[in-house]
Amino acid sequence: MNRIGFIGLGTMGMPMAGNLLKAGYDVTVYNRTREKSAQLAEQGAQVAETPAEAVRNSDVVWTMLTADAAVHEVIFGDNGVATAARRGLIVIDSSTVSPTTSKDLAERLEELGVDFLDAPVAGSKPQATAGVLTFMVGGPKATFDACQPLFSVMGKNAYYMGENGAGSYTKLANNTMGAINLLAMTESLMMAVKSGIDPELFLQVVAGGGARSGMAENRGPKVLRRDFQANFASRLMLKDLGLAQRLAADLNMPVPVLSVVKEMLQTTVSQGYGDEDACAVVKCYEGWLKVTAQGHSQT
Repeated sequence: MNRIGFIGLGTMGMPMAGNLLKAGYDVTVYNRTREKSAQLAEQGAQVAETPAEAVRNSDVVWTMLTADAAVHEVIFGDNGVATAARRGLIVIDSSTVSPTTSKDLAERLEELGVDFLDAPVAGSKPQATAGVLTFMVGGPKATFDACQPLFSVMGKNAYYMGENGAGSYTKLANNTMGAINLLAMTESLMMAVKSGIDPELFLQVVAGGGARSGMAENRGPKVLRRDFQANFASRLMLKDLGLAQRLAADLNMPVPVLSVVKEMLQTTVSQGYGDEDACAVVKCYEGWLKVTAQGHSQT
C-alpha cells in the first residue's frame, strides 16, 4: 500500500499530500488548478490529468474536497475515480460532507469491489502542515486497520467511529462545537475590549480557567495579530454548519445555539469575509462596537 493517489490540493490537501511524500510514499496528485499540482511535482509527486489517471497506479485514493457535489463529481463523474477503479482499491474521503453522501459513496463503490472510508479531520492548516491532524473514521474496520500507517503520517490520532457515515456524523458534531466555541470566544473578547480590558491579558485569564478552548488558544491570538489568512475559511465553516443543521432536522433535534451561530457566519460571509479565516467574524462585532481587538504589537 505504497502508491497513493491524492485528489484535492487546497488548504488542507496540499500539506497532507506533502507529508505523504516526505514519508516516502509514491504519490500521484490531481487538482483542478494545475499550478497547485506543480508545487508537489517539485517535491517528487506524479501529476495526473484526471481523477481516473490518479487511480490507475494507486492502491489508495485520498480525496480532500470542499463539498458534497465536488466529491460526487470526482468519484463518479466523467473520468472520475470509479471509471478506473479496480477490485481491492481503497478510497478515503477526508472532506466534510453529509453522512448521507458518505453512505451513498460507500454503497456505490462496494458494488465495484472498492472499500470506502469516510475520514474527515479535526484540525486546520497548521495541524495539517505539522502532520498532527485527528481523523474520525467510518467504514470497514479491517480497512481502517490496514490504513493506520497512512493516518499516522498525516495525524497524531485516528479514531474508528463505526460503519460508513460515522466519521461524517462525528465531524459535523465536532464542527458544531468548534463554531459555537469560536463565537463564544469572539463575543466575550469583544466584551472585554469594549470595557477597556487588555485583550492579551484577557486571553491569558481564559487559558487558566474553565472557559478555555482550542478556539480561544488558536483563534484568539490570530485575531489580536490581525491575521485573517484562512486556516479554515468562513464560507467553509458556514457550509459545514448548514450540513449540521440539516442533520439536526433529520434527527428531529432542536439546535437553537447552532442556529444563531450559523446566522453569525452568514453575516460574516455576507459582509465580504467569506475567504478569510472564520475568526473574521470578529469584524462584525468590531463594526457594531466601533472598537478593534488587537494586541500591543499591532497598535
